[in-house]
Amino acid sequence: MMTPSPLLEICGLTVRFGGLIAVSELDMKVEQGQIFVLVGPNGAGKTTVLNCISGFVRPVSGSIAFEGIHLLPLGRHRRAALGIGRTFQNLQLFTSMTVLENLLTAQHARLHAGVLQGILPFGSAKTEDAKARSYARATLALLGLEGYADLTVATLPFGVQKLVGVARALVLRPRLILLDEPAAGLPHQEVAPFAARLRGFRDELGVTLLLIEHNMHLVQAVADHVCVLDYGRKLAEGTAKEVLANPVVLEAYLGRDATARGEGESYAES
Repeated sequence: MMTPSPLLEICGLTVRFGGLIAVSELDMKVEQGQIFVLVGPNGAGKTTVLNCISGFVRPVSGSIAFEGIHLLPLGRHRRAALGIGRTFQNLQLFTSMTVLENLLTAQHARLHAGVLQGILPFGSAKTEDAKARSYARATLALLGLEGYADLTVATLPFGVQKLVGVARALVLRPRLILLDEPAAGLPHQEVAPFAARLRGFRDELGVTLLLIEHNMHLVQAVADHVCVLDYGRKLAEGTAKEVLANPVVLEAYLGRDATARGEGESYAES
């Protein structure tokens, strides 16, 4: 029986910025339905990997395939059309708009009605607008954000704004969503509910998640598979428990002295 192909496959990916090697000969496979987490110290090349997948950075060598389609010849919009969504470390939300308006704006490419139809009180424009609003409200409900729909983004706490960024990526119903530090700025008590939401919409929508995350409690709560990068190279991979018990990983993360004191044990055992 043939093994199904991975949803995303990266082979030999290498990225240079001038004389700096940001990613070096990375091989990585993300399976359909996984929550796959990239971890590593600052500057390890994690965001560069996401930028290569979404088309913001072009590697000097290697390949990236999504459902068997080679992505490197394709522009960013074509990759998005294939079903790849993205959030960023900096929110890139329209802060003067409401939450609902942000999600509607994200869907503008889906609205195909012409200008004339748009000014008429009937026809496909009204149907598409109603559909877009339905998608938006359903997505907000999935993340527990329905009560924020008509509030201006600038008035919301930072943690809620991070969730709005996730909702805006999800509203297009991607097959794969790339999340760059989605829990950054969340208070500690909100990490567990946020982890439950990530797993919930993965299970409900069947979406695959590839995320960068520094919060190890979130990583342990959500990750099906973890890949550790250090100076652009793969250091280790496996389950969260396996990776966070690896002395080489603990040394890269916490330093040799911290490893000797056993400070990584709380990650591996909690």
